Amino acid sequence: MKFLAVVFYFFLIVFQVSQAANTTQHHGGFVPGKYFDRVVIFVFENKYYSSVIKNRHFASLPKKYSGKLLTNYIATTHPSQPNYIALISGSTKGTNEDDESNIDRQSVVDLLEKKHISWKSYQENYPGGCNKNMDIGTYARKHNPFMSFTNISGNKKRCANIVNAKQLDRDIAHNKVPQYVFYTPNLNHDAHDKSTAYAGHWFSRFLAKRIRNPAFNKNTLFIVTFDEDDGGNDSKNHVYTALLGPNLNKKLSSAKDAGHYNHYSVLRTVEDNWDLGTLQTNDETANAFKL
Repeated sequence: MKFLAVVFYFFLIVFQVSQAANTTQHHGGFVPGKYFDRVVIFVFENKYYSSVIKNRHFASLPKKYSGKLLTNYIATTHPSQPNYIALISGSTKGTNEDDESNIDRQSVVDLLEKKHISWKSYQENYPGGCNKNMDIGTYARKHNPFMSFTNISGNKKRCANIVNAKQLDRDIAHNKVPQYVFYTPNLNHDAHDKSTAYAGHWFSRFLAKRIRNPAFNKNTLFIVTFDEDDGGNDSKNHVYTALLGPNLNKKLSSAKDAGHYNHYSVLRTVEDNWDLGTLQTNDETANAFKL
């Protein structure tokens, strides 16, 4: 009997430890995903697919970082801001072109927080403090979609998740990178005010310094896209988009994917990965990426 009692208490302790670990895992800021455990989204500006793919830095990313090129990815509209709003909410509704927009509806943040999935928006040259100004040096609020949602900008706790991009290196150093990352380069680095060559050179160096760090890349899907093409008369809004996965548990299956995708596909892929449900906007019918 004593032996059975010892065995019983042993398994009871193991069960309690396991339950505690699961509680920590799901409510302590880490929720495993179906295909990836973290997503990092980089958005660049206003360039045709055909011009970006000729740049050696952007063209080499899929091969260099175990990724694939999406050759038929179409941006949503013109000008810039509605595309950013589409990326996180599945709709452009409520967007006032590139001017101040204050939108009263849900975004990916609402879906993530319901599942206890951590998120953060890293904005280059953003001063912090929930600053709502439209233009501050090389920071542009129109490229920071989270600030346009009133249930974020009006909520002190949520707004604190919009940070200056310098915070990323501190988060990597302390192994505190959230599971959903939206990174906006400044107006020079994102090719808005500078050339594709300038942006490609900057991004190549930026990634090389960080993407091999396990605190940043562990089972992480990196999405690199452009908000729109340059809006010329023959614009089809065909933009460069690449998926990178140097440390994905499930390796990307091909070098190129000609499937039809758009900015809503980014949101749908995130939703499917963590079983978030949808926002019942254009994300419902969008094609998720093949992972």
